[in-house]
Amino acid sequence: MRWKSSKNADVKRLDLLHPIVSGNKFFKLKYNIEQAKHLGVERIVTFGGAYSNHLHAAAWACKENNLQLIALIRGEEPQALSPTLQDIINWGAQVEYITRDAYAHKATEDFKIWVFDTFGPSFIIPEGGANFLGVNGCMEILASEDSVYSDVFCSAGTGTMASGLALSLKPHQTLHVVSALKGGGMKQQMFDLIKYFLMDDEAASEVLKNVVFHEDFHFGGYAKTTPELEDFIANQKAQFDLPLDKVYTGKLFKAFLEIEKNHVFEKALIIHSGGLQGNRTISAS
Repeated sequence: MRWKSSKNADVKRLDLLHPIVSGNKFFKLKYNIEQAKHLGVERIVTFGGAYSNHLHAAAWACKENNLQLIALIRGEEPQALSPTLQDIINWGAQVEYITRDAYAHKATEDFKIWVFDTFGPSFIIPEGGANFLGVNGCMEILASEDSVYSDVFCSAGTGTMASGLALSLKPHQTLHVVSALKGGGMKQQMFDLIKYFLMDDEAASEVLKNVVFHEDFHFGGYAKTTPELEDFIANQKAQFDLPLDKVYTGKLFKAFLEIEKNHVFEKALIIHSGGLQGNRTISAS
């Protein structure tokens, strides 16, 4: 769809792809779920916060594929369940709360051993689907008809979607990554994912030559917001029926308009990565 707020940008509405597993989560989970079924594993273990879009999508995907989901939640059990947690419990997920200190070690071998000892044989999906299979799925986001665009814009948290997009760019295209995180580091996150995917440092560096990082549009940090951002999101919904979330896409679209003031893009495509269920969660928190 054409974005009426911009001079020359279209929007790829991944949020309309699926009623529950919408946006980039559809692609991140696709091959992870397929691999678990191929291996004959009936239990998925994955991670996230109490408001996680990833956990929300994973719970529905597991329900639809007759897989058990163990959702490891960062932090203590809240006094009141978020709408996200209410959904995933209703869809049959087993919710377990772990301390923030333990959560920080979730990628270690010791933690994986604890998972297997505690829950039995399991297929572990990293937070946000940030693994080889998640990147592989996200390489399918750009279709052949998207080759007409000179510049592609996306938001990033774990960098999984952005890595898949970077790997699938045409030679004439540039990927612009708007980080939702404060403090930088997105380039390194993507390098690590792409390096693991290609198994080659030099090849990973070559892929990143077509990527531009924008790390000053986090509006205070991950999941933070400001009155300016809130007004922008409300305006886009009211005027153009374009729903945006406060963690990723709202910041992405606001960033694009700021960047566009000083740059002329031949033809730009903005990836709407979904995550709209988070709006009700933030409103309820």
